[in-house]
Amino acid sequence: MRTLSRTTKKHLGTAKSATIALAASLVLSACSSDITPASEQSGASGGTAGQKAGVLEQPITHIHGVARDPITQSVVMATHEGAFERRDGGWYGRGDVVDLMGFAIAPDGTWFASGHPGFDTDLPQPVGLIASTDRGQTWQTLSRGGESDFHVLAVGPAGVLGFDGTLRASADGTRWDEASIPAPPVDLAVNRATGAVLATTEQGLLQSTDDLATWAPLDPPESVVLVDWVDEETIVATTAANRVLLSHDAGQSWEAGSPLSVEVQALGAHLLPSGKTEILVATQNGVLKSLDFGSTFVQVP
Repeated sequence: MRTLSRTTKKHLGTAKSATIALAASLVLSACSSDITPASEQSGASGGTAGQKAGVLEQPITHIHGVARDPITQSVVMATHEGAFERRDGGWYGRGDVVDLMGFAIAPDGTWFASGHPGFDTDLPQPVGLIASTDRGQTWQTLSRGGESDFHVLAVGPAGVLGFDGTLRASADGTRWDEASIPAPPVDLAVNRATGAVLATTEQGLLQSTDDLATWAPLDPPESVVLVDWVDEETIVATTAANRVLLSHDAGQSWEAGSPLSVEVQALGAHLLPSGKTEILVATQNGVLKSLDFGSTFVQVP
């Protein structure tokens, strides 16, 4: 999830840095491109993105995160217009509109997010770290309300990791420690078995295996924009060319798939209850999934 910073990018001196900076600007920019994940459910009752439990009736201008809820197994989008859940062939709004920037779902089904409040909420601006235990129907501010707009969030065995201009880590979602990182992260992913952290940056893909004390570069074949851990050894990433990269040995070697024909806006990867790896990508055409490590993608049903 990976989501997204609007901070001003520095002029970059290498072609590789320029490539990832361009990709980051597309992913991190203010929401501009209209995306309408179509509902195949005709005649469904309900309202717009601003109404509770309504089927989607307005364009989504940017998808900031995508994941499969580990409890309900529903696919979830975190967007500029709030949270949406895939059910019965349609996208259904969850709760009031909150501009969800950083977004992550914990193994127990708790949703964590950050961003900006909608008009009908009493959340602070920015919202800080918020959490939901009812799949986005209601949100509670845990900490840093009015202070932090975490455009990148990840959850792991040690707690929550976020970036709001400063890399911060919290064991309980309320008290935070600052950490250093060589460059601002576009995306963060935490290995839920080992705690190893991956960060995509203008300096390349970085990894920390010592609780954020130090960072070491990994060497994928292309500049990585979005990244996620599947299990203890498997990494899924997407590149500036919208290609899926896979590593089955924690980043020591990589396989590259064919590029997608559309820009990848958000990435999620996980093990299904069946044991298969599912890759989710959010694009201007909606949310696509792959069960063959990125060789083929189909629309989420």
